[in-house]
Amino acid sequence: MAKQKSILNDKSLKFLREYLNNPSPTGFESGGQKIWLNYLKPYIDDYFVDTYGTVVGVINPKAPYKVVIEAHADEISWFVHYITKDGFIYLRRNGGSDHQIAPSKRVNIHTDKGIVKGIFGWPAIHVRDAAKEETPTLKNIFLDIGCKSDKEVEALGVHVGCVITYEDEFMELNDRYYVGRALDNRIGGFMIAEVARLLKEKKDKLPFGLYIVNSVQEEVGLNGAQMIARKINPNVAIVTDVCHCTQTPMMNKITSGDQACGKGPVLSYAPAVQNNLLKLVIDTAKKNKIEFQRQAASRATGTDTDAFAYSTDGIASVLISLPLRYMHTTVESVHKQDVEDVIKLMYHSLKSIKNNHDFRYIK
Repeated sequence: MAKQKSILNDKSLKFLREYLNNPSPTGFESGGQKIWLNYLKPYIDDYFVDTYGTVVGVINPKAPYKVVIEAHADEISWFVHYITKDGFIYLRRNGGSDHQIAPSKRVNIHTDKGIVKGIFGWPAIHVRDAAKEETPTLKNIFLDIGCKSDKEVEALGVHVGCVITYEDEFMELNDRYYVGRALDNRIGGFMIAEVARLLKEKKDKLPFGLYIVNSVQEEVGLNGAQMIARKINPNVAIVTDVCHCTQTPMMNKITSGDQACGKGPVLSYAPAVQNNLLKLVIDTAKKNKIEFQRQAASRATGTDTDAFAYSTDGIASVLISLPLRYMHTTVESVHKQDVEDVIKLMYHSLKSIKNNHDFRYIK
């Protein structure tokens, strides 16, 4: 089978690398948001930023009918929680940070004086008791920043409340996967920006206002999406986030479903997903020969879809997910073709929506 021509260009990939390598911890997303907005500006008519840092690019800002495409900008991280007298640091999660991957990781501590380097320490294998091996927990993982006392730690500018991110950066694996920390969900921010670029470069004229939304604080409760949904009050929301690829060892398809990297976007069935909008997306995928997968959620999708769906008087919402391996680690991995197919599906879905499109079940 011939390899498809990529819809991404050198500028796109340069932006992807810069955007992913820049830290954007929950509640402290502004650095990444500036990079994202600077890339987006040539493709939009206007933009605005809310109080907590959600950034919205707008095409056709005067149109009364409003459609959102949305991703979230924040990444999981840690907070400095307690500094011992001998200079070690204990932590609190900022989002769903995984304690089990922490030992031996290198980190950046963000202070007013700049970045302070640190490492997650762990006792050597030689001194641990194999009969009662301790596993990493939030109570026993700690940072070592090379200090002898709490006074030395404080002199470096590190205090309780400083935010901590892993220093791992973007890479490609076998020319097939994008790998790095925080692909959940800055890869989504990349994809919605690429949709805006395609619309501009192809000179497409949409009959409605398009709001390209990069929300903050998803990892701690969908907060940014809740705030911005009320501000925009859109008619339609197409949300993108990541979901689990379940093809790797130790994954359970009975509990987590059967989704695979390399087989296209994943469309969710859930109470928050508006079925007529979902049908439009499915029909669009079939018409444009975009391979897709399906998954079922229970009470909620766990994504910003839920925030948009139940905001204001109810917003017709749909979730287009990107399969991802090793979520909430520093080696989150997505298939390059899936990334392009999500972009294509969002782009063509927008072109399938009519002005004043009525998605109600009963009319």
